[in-house]
Amino acid sequence: MTGLVAFTVLVGLVGLERVAELVVSVRNAAWSRERGGVETGLGHFPFMVVLHTGLLVGALVEAWVRRPEVPSVLAWSMLALVLASQGLRWWCIGTLGRRWNTRVIVVPGLPPVRSGPYRLMRHPNYVAVVVEGVALPLVHAAWVTALVFTVLNAGLLAVRIRAEDAALATLPEATAGTATAGAAGA
Repeated sequence: MTGLVAFTVLVGLVGLERVAELVVSVRNAAWSRERGGVETGLGHFPFMVVLHTGLLVGALVEAWVRRPEVPSVLAWSMLALVLASQGLRWWCIGTLGRRWNTRVIVVPGLPPVRSGPYRLMRHPNYVAVVVEGVALPLVHAAWVTALVFTVLNAGLLAVRIRAEDAALATLPEATAGTATAGAAGA
């Protein structure tokens, strides 16, 4: 039971982290819009919010209903991945600064960001989302939630990345390996 309570606290902390992201996102989206930012990809956004909320709720429900035995090596290794994904996510947020938000908003005329994790890979925030979507539920062996989220998120990311790449292509000097649009973290 202690592990289940600790897992509940962890999921609650991730939920609070999401609230912090939303505060930053709303402020940054307003900043972008004030500078003529253009939003695209509106159709998939509600599904993204539901899916990411469902990850947290699903992991808790599965853990409390199934009450699986959790090998320590699984719990600790997945916790390490959750923490690493949070680090990567906040590195992305810090690198994009005022340009980061959970939506796809591009401010015309601003050059693409080519620093931080964006110098290493095209969509680093989505790497964080994928890793967290697998690892967070598996901290308490909630493999059904991890599997369902991963499959649904793959479809969502196909749509999201296509919308984001199209928006980024409108920027001056837009090339592969750059980013300035929002990055999923709702």
